[in-house]
Amino acid sequence: MNAKEQKENIIQAGYRAVNELIKVAKEPIIETEDDVSADRLKNAAATKKLAIFDAFEILNRIQQEQDMLDGKPSEDVKVDTFSGFAERRSK
Repeated sequence: MNAKEQKENIIQAGYRAVNELIKVAKEPIIETEDDVSADRLKNAAATKKLAIFDAFEILNRIQQEQDMLDGKPSEDVKVDTFSGFAERRSK
């Protein structure tokens, strides 16, 4: 198996991962009628947010790799990672 076939397999796996993340994002945040603590609700919402952002990040990377495989010229695109000031500066 050559490198191009390997990359195509990775791209297919990426699409499957995105589909799983979409399933996570579609589920209700909390499935209970009981009173839920604010901390638990905040953690559940953060998990949803992370799943959505990860899906977008994977899709962007898949598109870049697919463009390289197709021989399209790469564009210098600013990647929005939705991170704060400290996270961007720590690298």
